[in-house]
Amino acid sequence: MTFQVWGWRREVSQVWAWVPDAEGGRGAAMPRRTPATKDPTAVERANLLNMAKLSIKGLIESALSFGRTLDSDYPPLQQFFVVMEHCLKHGLKVRKSFLSYNKTIWGPLELVEKLYPEAEEIGASVRDLPGLKTPLGRARAWLRLALMQKKMADYLRCLIIQRDLLSEFYEYHALMMEEEGAVIVGLLVGLNVIDANLCVKGEDLDSQVGVIDFSMYLKNEEDIGNKERNVQIAAILDQKNYVEELNRQLNSTVSSLHSRVDSLEKSNTKLIEELAIAKNNIIKLQEENHQLRSENKLILMKTQQHLEVTKVDVETELQTYKHSRQGLDEMYNEARRQLRDESQLRQDVENELAVQVSMKHEIELAMKLLEKDIHEKQDTLIGLRQQLEEVKAINIEMYQKLQGSEADLKEKNEIIARLEEKTNKITAAMRQLEQRLQQAEKAQMDTEDEDKKYLQECQSKFDGLQKQISQKEKQLVQLETDLKIEKEWRQTLQEDLQKEKDTLSHLRNETQQITSLKKEFLHLQDENHQLKKIYHEQEQALQELGNKLSESKLKIEDIKEANKALQGLVWLKDKEATHCKLCEKEFSLSKRKHHCRNCGEIFCNACSDNELPLPSSPKPVRVCDSCHALLIQRCSSNLP
Repeated sequence: MTFQVWGWRREVSQVWAWVPDAEGGRGAAMPRRTPATKDPTAVERANLLNMAKLSIKGLIESALSFGRTLDSDYPPLQQFFVVMEHCLKHGLKVRKSFLSYNKTIWGPLELVEKLYPEAEEIGASVRDLPGLKTPLGRARAWLRLALMQKKMADYLRCLIIQRDLLSEFYEYHALMMEEEGAVIVGLLVGLNVIDANLCVKGEDLDSQVGVIDFSMYLKNEEDIGNKERNVQIAAILDQKNYVEELNRQLNSTVSSLHSRVDSLEKSNTKLIEELAIAKNNIIKLQEENHQLRSENKLILMKTQQHLEVTKVDVETELQTYKHSRQGLDEMYNEARRQLRDESQLRQDVENELAVQVSMKHEIELAMKLLEKDIHEKQDTLIGLRQQLEEVKAINIEMYQKLQGSEADLKEKNEIIARLEEKTNKITAAMRQLEQRLQQAEKAQMDTEDEDKKYLQECQSKFDGLQKQISQKEKQLVQLETDLKIEKEWRQTLQEDLQKEKDTLSHLRNETQQITSLKKEFLHLQDENHQLKKIYHEQEQALQELGNKLSESKLKIEDIKEANKALQGLVWLKDKEATHCKLCEKEFSLSKRKHHCRNCGEIFCNACSDNELPLPSSPKPVRVCDSCHALLIQRCSSNLP
């Protein structure tokens, strides 16, 4: 027996394999050309694959030659559904129910709804059909609706990928679980060329018998030929596939651009919120800057008050030095020198304060002019550093004063120690004189009788000694008064020392506060620089996003125009046109027909003698006069 397929003939041995029919019986016998040693399931898969190839190819060829939309009564279409039913039933697991055993292809087809969300409409419409009672009828209706939607290949591809889910319905050797299933799904893509108009409601899909009719696929050698016709059909199919793929790509790019625009709008809103936060932070920093300036003014006032207090203390020290002895003139001169130094320092401080006041006025003018300029903080930082240096210089001077006053105290303590030594010597001399007086009185009592001259000499000596004692007593009184004065001076010096120590501790606290303020200011300056960087980066990002948005909007407009042109494209058939659409002259052998690649209408050579590149093809293509003028006008309007 000879078996002729697709223009070639091959001898086939009389070996048959049974293919299950729609009710799960043995069905029709199919020829196979495999040796007896092969696995029977593999032979069945190969036979089903060959039958699917034959049915799909025959359906496409007959549909293109038929030249219109296919109805449900079309025999090649009915045979295609029978073959697909056999392919889906191969290797199905038998499911036990309460009453009987169940073996149907509706279970795996229901899975498609979970894997492919667009298939939910088909499932819902199949369930809503009133005449369907069995799962097999629902599966047949599902296949017909999927073919009308031109998405049967997509749905079954999603099903084949999920083999873990398919293993619940199919055996491991089933056609849908092996490579043959993927091949059949790839062949089903070619059916997107066919337009089918099937009425599912009126058909009795539950009681149909699915038997394959092999007589449709057995051809004689006489039917083979007419290569030009096949070439034309292939060209038309390629053109239609190209247009459909272009449309799908454009739809996908439009959807991706829409999602991108949404993401860019979201990021733009986020950047606007961050900008508002950054502006609020800048306002807070300006308020803190004003606070720091006010604190700086308070510190300057305190330093001025401290200078006035030190001046008053120096004046009191000068008065006390005037009332003191001539021996303390050196101390007075030193204090005067210190006063001069402090007055010079005060003048320097006042000059610096005047400079700072002028700087402050200049900064305030700059603030009014520049408003939110953050460079002011650097000037204030410089001013704070100068003030810190001045406070440090004042602290050093006060420390030197303390050291000088401590040296003066040491010198006074040494003088007091010397005076105490002198008083001790005088008291010792007084004691010696009293002892001598007692001895003299004793000698006088003894020698009163013996020598009166000696008494007179003794009296004269005694008078001299009394004079010396009176002089010594006067010296003692003077020394005691000097001691009292020196004690009072020492007490005043100790009080001054305590005052200066208190002022030193206060100044140290102020310096600590200034250092902490300096650290806070440096931290704020770093934060300000970071905010500036973030602000500049966000501005650059916003500019880039704006440029990208404008570019994407232009691209979307171009794509929309191309999509509109493609959607409005209707390829007019040669049979339907007898006259030129523009000049309305009748076509003949001399006046031939030409298609416009933009609108799809048919024109003569004179009315379509133009070439322009279109979105569907980058090379220049034939265009009619009206489309040529319209496209040139659009291009000139798009140019800047």
